[in-house]
Amino acid sequence: MGQMIAVCGLDCAACDAYKATQAKDETAKEKVAAKWRVEYGNPKVDAAYVTCDGCLTLSGELGGHCKECGPRLCAVGRGYANCGLCPEYGCEKISGLLKYIPDAKARLDAIHAQM
Repeated sequence: MGQMIAVCGLDCAACDAYKATQAKDETAKEKVAAKWRVEYGNPKVDAAYVTCDGCLTLSGELGGHCKECGPRLCAVGRGYANCGLCPEYGCEKISGLLKYIPDAKARLDAIHAQM
């Protein structure tokens, strides 16, 4: 599976939730949910929450956070596949999130530099 870059720069193809969804592996989704409940301190995370076909899906499932993700809503509304393609890249909508995901920031920086 090659890279599939999310709006925020995450590599969906490397995401355990995405991989479990694509494999239709309910046991793997439960494991991801259990891990995320601890990592993110959210006891409501379950297999349905981690079911994800990527944040740019038109007909598939969006992961729990993706449905309300500010950067995703902004990029999709403006017609960009990811924030790195936006002329306003680095705005407050994405910069706060990128502090926590440096690999994603590096991907978006590289995409933006090619503009």
